Amino acid sequence: MIASMLPDIPVFLETGSDYKLLAIFEKWNDTSGFHTDNTAKTLLLMFFKFGMDTVVFLLCTGKLYTSVLNMCSLSIVLGDMAMVLYVTAVWLLGLESSPVSLCYFLAHASTVFKALPLPMIAMGITDYCIEDTHHANKSSLCKFLRNVVLTLLVWMLAVIYSVASTKVELMELVYMTGIKALVCEVKESTFINFFILGLFSAVILMMLPFSTSIPMWVREADRLSKSREEQDNQRSDLFTSTSSTETKGSKENDVRENNWLRPPLGHSLTLGFALLWMPYLTLSVACLAFDFTVPAYISVNVFWLESTNSFLVGVLFWVKSKSLGPYSNLPENVCDWHVYWNLSKGTWQQPLPTAVINPSEEKRNTIFYI
Repeated sequence: MIASMLPDIPVFLETGSDYKLLAIFEKWNDTSGFHTDNTAKTLLLMFFKFGMDTVVFLLCTGKLYTSVLNMCSLSIVLGDMAMVLYVTAVWLLGLESSPVSLCYFLAHASTVFKALPLPMIAMGITDYCIEDTHHANKSSLCKFLRNVVLTLLVWMLAVIYSVASTKVELMELVYMTGIKALVCEVKESTFINFFILGLFSAVILMMLPFSTSIPMWVREADRLSKSREEQDNQRSDLFTSTSSTETKGSKENDVRENNWLRPPLGHSLTLGFALLWMPYLTLSVACLAFDFTVPAYISVNVFWLESTNSFLVGVLFWVKSKSLGPYSNLPENVCDWHVYWNLSKGTWQQPLPTAVINPSEEKRNTIFYI
């Protein structure tokens, strides 16, 4: 169990100027006969993270071949599953019967997860730049295989780094209260902490000057989103050109009447990002503020990776939309960036394919698109 989740045991062990995050496996008292095994609590924590990551992965990711970060999200889910299976085996067999000690496994797992974030971000940025430059030059199968190879390479390098740098030492702590604890050092991801803190601060600083306008922007974005859904429904129903033109014209007039509400493009996209990911960022920053420290195999999760993916896609969309308009090629993402482009620009530039039925050929139902 994570030491920070046990208030009667200190989280850090001070050695000079360094601090160590400790995972507690057992604690006991020889005098009173008190004994507690935390393996079941560790397993519960692993199950929770695995379930959370699986749900976020299913909700946020689309086609795996479109982005290497989507494949990285899948790899984290599979890594969670491997940890659940191993800790389950340790719980069933017992700490003494396990072929690989739980201390050894968690120490290396924390180091591996700690090494993942920076290479994954760098790989994601490179992937988006290459895809934007060489769009549609590769088949879906090639993209999928490339993403698999790159993801495996990142994990392989992280494992090699862990084997070369991790020193596993099972320690026994004795306190003045007479309680003894069997502990092992695990690593936290300082990169994740600084990244989340920086992203949270950037969102707050960008949106704070416009705080009074945010409710109006949110209502307008919701209206635009509903209008886009109506357009999609109309496209599928093949409405006539007259009704489609009237609908489009009425929407554009409605938008023009509210031009004074329009935020700058960067702030509009930041709002779209914040509405989805600010609860996660706020909770993470609150944990940091209260010194609720967790090891890297907990903090490096699909929540963090998908929020980072949305941030990168939003930046790419902001850069490209300045020159290419709102409908440039973009990877699939959970944020609807086009709605927030229209929120900023005050125009709706996704014309509906208007259908007209040729009256002379009604029997064949030939449809012409204008």
